[in-house]
Amino acid sequence: MSQDQVEPLTDEGWYGEDVATFGDRLAAARDAAGLKQGELAKRLGIKRSTLSNWEGDLSEPRANRLSMMAGLLNVSVGWLLTGDGDGVEMPGDEESADTDLLAIVQEIRVIRSRMKNDLEKLARLEKALRNKV
Repeated sequence: MSQDQVEPLTDEGWYGEDVATFGDRLAAARDAAGLKQGELAKRLGIKRSTLSNWEGDLSEPRANRLSMMAGLLNVSVGWLLTGDGDGVEMPGDEESADTDLLAIVQEIRVIRSRMKNDLEKLARLEKALRNKV
């Protein structure tokens, strides 16, 4: 499979590390649990803005809050962190909208894959440069 080709999305891939962020998975789990940000924040004993920052990938929770969140949302800590393990299902099938969204997500996966490869190359080049200086 070439760098520009990606595997079709499955339930496991939809929320995996290459497609979704921690914040994406947290927001999806909260939505699946039928909770608003304020409700979940109150149950966790945090400010709504703190939860908003977690969902926006601006900050991350400490381990104790992460464990509480997983329990409240009925997902595993591993799923929240990586997309592996017990989590929520992939969004439902609304045919035309779903097709458009999947195309966008597939393109994002390609771009992220390229970025990851480029970052690895950059790190190798920086290391080589440091070794020469």
